[in-house]
Amino acid sequence: MKKNLIVILLLIAILIPQISDAQCAMCRAVLESGEDNAMAKGINNGIVYLMAIPYVLIAGLFYFIYRKMRT
Repeated sequence: MKKNLIVILLLIAILIPQISDAQCAMCRAVLESGEDNAMAKGINNGIVYLMAIPYVLIAGLFYFIYRKMRT
């Protein structure tokens, strides 16, 4: 049980993004219309990263529930 708790806490610490680095969809649109394509690509990657986090957390939660129900 203690090992599972450590793994969960480690995953949460790794997967939680820095809130101050988050951008909105309007920022993405403005960056894509500009000439700095490298910055726009970085912001787009950040948006995808932020979208993926909730799905990974929910999948982990369902996995642990599934595992707990089987035993």
